[in-house]
Amino acid sequence: MEEATVLYEARGSVAVITLNRPAALNSFTRRMHADLWDAFAKVEADQSIRAAVITGAGRGFCAGADLAEFDFEPGPDLVQRADPGPVIDQCFNPTTRKLMALRVPTVAAVNGVAAGAGVSIAMACDFAIAAPNASFIQAFSKIGLIPDAGGTWFLIKKLGMARAMGCAMLGDKLSAKDAKEWGMIWDVAPEGQDGVQQALQLAGRLAAMPTTALVATRKLLRAAATNELDTQLDLERDTQSAMGRTHDYIEGVMAFREKRSAQFKGE
Repeated sequence: MEEATVLYEARGSVAVITLNRPAALNSFTRRMHADLWDAFAKVEADQSIRAAVITGAGRGFCAGADLAEFDFEPGPDLVQRADPGPVIDQCFNPTTRKLMALRVPTVAAVNGVAAGAGVSIAMACDFAIAAPNASFIQAFSKIGLIPDAGGTWFLIKKLGMARAMGCAMLGDKLSAKDAKEWGMIWDVAPEGQDGVQQALQLAGRLAAMPTTALVATRKLLRAAATNELDTQLDLERDTQSAMGRTHDYIEGVMAFREKRSAQFKGE
């Protein structure tokens, strides 16, 4: 039987999703996208899961698209056959949308090189923790393409125009240390570690928190980038009212008043 391209494991309340094509630096095939969507569906269906970690098998996190899946055989209709548009529309864009909409907080454990859409996947997570030797590279300009899977959107939001332009156009390798300093990722693991343990610890912390409120916060922060203040104030009011009807709000306030640790349920 062919080995699974994505591995899924529930570790208590944390789902661990591992991209599993190590010989190809976990580059994406169409099947790997489908397998990743299956893993997302498991998270959505299992209410005991309260956070998710995404990492890569072997020495890399994800090298983007597997170019071996593109048809560059010389002959008629080469341009049409090699067109990356369909795989972006049918695979990469849905993957980014599903990841961004996942009902739990997400943490990327960038255990090695992240290239192309692999960088976008890391940036699409709520948090990213990188191994000290990890690197991030927008390799698109080297093959005459542009950042995809949300890359142009994430780069501007996280880095600002000048650094986004440099990363996207020059295609230079960005170290884990610089990625943290520039705001691309949340943190770098201690020397000699791959970041997975740190990502699991962070995911465990998030899993014990009020999940509904965390995801609502994520949604509001994303909306704030384009909303006027008045619109955002109204959204905060409405969202706060909705949070006020959750178990975790009542539990949180009661725990505070009773000077005890809150026992959140994520609902």
